[in-house]
Amino acid sequence: MSEQPVATRRRQQESTGQLRRIPSQQRGRDRFEKILVVASQLIESHGSDGLKMSEIVEKAGLSFGALYQYFPDKTSIIRTLAERFNEEGRRCVEEELAKVTDAAALQGALANIADEYYAFFRREPVMRDIWHATHTDKLLQQVDAEDMEFHAQAFLTVLVRLWPDRDRKELLAIARLTMQLLAAGVRYAVSLDAEEGAQAIALFKKMQIADIGRLLR
Repeated sequence: MSEQPVATRRRQQESTGQLRRIPSQQRGRDRFEKILVVASQLIESHGSDGLKMSEIVEKAGLSFGALYQYFPDKTSIIRTLAERFNEEGRRCVEEELAKVTDAAALQGALANIADEYYAFFRREPVMRDIWHATHTDKLLQQVDAEDMEFHAQAFLTVLVRLWPDRDRKELLAIARLTMQLLAAGVRYAVSLDAEEGAQAIALFKKMQIADIGRLLR
């Protein structure tokens, strides 16, 4: 059996999902952003599974060398898009948790976060696809794990502020599980049509957002 070309083997070995480099000059930044815009358009049309580097090259009007200068593989492109969308989600969570002054407000904040995330994924079909990819691709699972831990730590900060005498490990366990349940509820809701999804989110808020104050009495 003949060996694969050296260039092909090298690219496969570099499939870590990491950027090769971040451009510092304006021309490079423009090209970098163009790649991401084209990739988003292709994902919206064909899904992340159908994303091909050759199509990005063709539609962006770039050479393979220009593309690989920044992104060694399609996973690195999807990861970059996921991290950008995650930044928006983190701002939402931080804004809602910053308003929390007592246990009652905590419930309202979690309900608002669920609503905001659901609305976000409804209006961003590309992000829905990428969010699914971060759970099915081993290289992208790290992105989701890091994002979930960010939310858990942000939530933990609030719990510690409200219940400073409680064991930190107990509060961390509550924070992590709460954010995992919230994410799972939203993920299920966005898999449904719009009407059923809205009903699922409303039901989720009634069922899963427990009175944490009562839990910690």
